[in-house]
Amino acid sequence: MNYLAHIFLAQQSDQAMLGALLGDFVKAGDTARYALPIQADIILHRKIDSYTDSHPLVLDARRLFQPQHRRYAGILLDVFYDHVLSQHWSRYSDAPMQDLIARFYTALQAHENILPDRLQRALPYMVSQDWLGSYQDFAGVDIALRRVSQRLSKNGHLLREGIADLETHHAALSAGFLEFFPELIAYVAEQRQNMALVLPPSAVM
Repeated sequence: MNYLAHIFLAQQSDQAMLGALLGDFVKAGDTARYALPIQADIILHRKIDSYTDSHPLVLDARRLFQPQHRRYAGILLDVFYDHVLSQHWSRYSDAPMQDLIARFYTALQAHENILPDRLQRALPYMVSQDWLGSYQDFAGVDIALRRVSQRLSKNGHLLREGIADLETHHAALSAGFLEFFPELIAYVAEQRQNMALVLPPSAVM
């Protein structure tokens, strides 16, 4: 899952959304530096990623990529799934997508001082270019993936070439996500319930 899906799954509170994003930026050993509600969603972020990566529907989706692109299928699917979520937002939420995104950007800016350096540097671009909102159009997916490919130390071209696989199998990959996402929502609800049994109430708001 990429940024938008993680934020959607963590919309219970601003701190939860912060933790959901920080899961991509904070090493496991540094999790304890943050307040408990943020820690809880950093941990949940990792559970979501593990559940997603091992889910049969996601494994089936990976097989649709050409063999030379499969090592980057996880990255390609993460961003593509945000695209499908944004395209079908009304299936999962009565609130406008842009309202949640705006709330998330505001929370990030309000807590800029606790963000890792890499995220602090990216924050102005994330907000001004509306990275999360841009996924609604496939062009935004293309831009985001090309941006990621430039940060790879090698073989960035294979990630860029994999964008064509997304276009070729757009319908099948979209259908797979729409089948998978309700299961992920149920999994997250179960995990939150389990966490509520072992953490203080303030940590799982």
